[in-house]
Amino acid sequence: MTRRANKIYFKRLPDAPAPLRLAVRRRVRFSEVDPLAIVWFGRFALYFEEGAAELGRRCGLSYGDFLREGLRAPIAQFHVDYLQPLYLDEEFTISCSLVWAEGARLNTEYSLIKNDGSLAARGYTVQVFLDAASNQVCLVTPPLLAACQARWLAGEFNELQT
Repeated sequence: MTRRANKIYFKRLPDAPAPLRLAVRRRVRFSEVDPLAIVWFGRFALYFEEGAAELGRRCGLSYGDFLREGLRAPIAQFHVDYLQPLYLDEEFTISCSLVWAEGARLNTEYSLIKNDGSLAARGYTVQVFLDAASNQVCLVTPPLLAACQARWLAGEFNELQT
């Protein structure tokens, strides 16, 4: 396996809780492939988003939650390491991990895992929080994220830390 396949993108902070993890099963659709029946590279961002959105729903950080709290959380960084292709009708797993971070940001790592256990891709995103009214970056942790972090520290997400 290559170094890119084993990479941990975000440093784990001392005394921080374990990352929140979620896996979503998926099958490659016809609309996601090129004429050679290989997933078009731009779809990998959508796969990452699908995993992150489901993880966010489970821990109180969904896009609906952001809207209700007057927040936006745009992607500030996106990175993907392509390791091998995914093909039409192939089943795979989107695995994502929300890594503890200090400040008003979300650090998420992703793996796209083929049925044989090999990696198709790995990557990460960094999202920052903006105040929706002013469109200014939040310089302190917004209450929505602080509430999630308090629940995380209290062990409410143990089922997501396996």
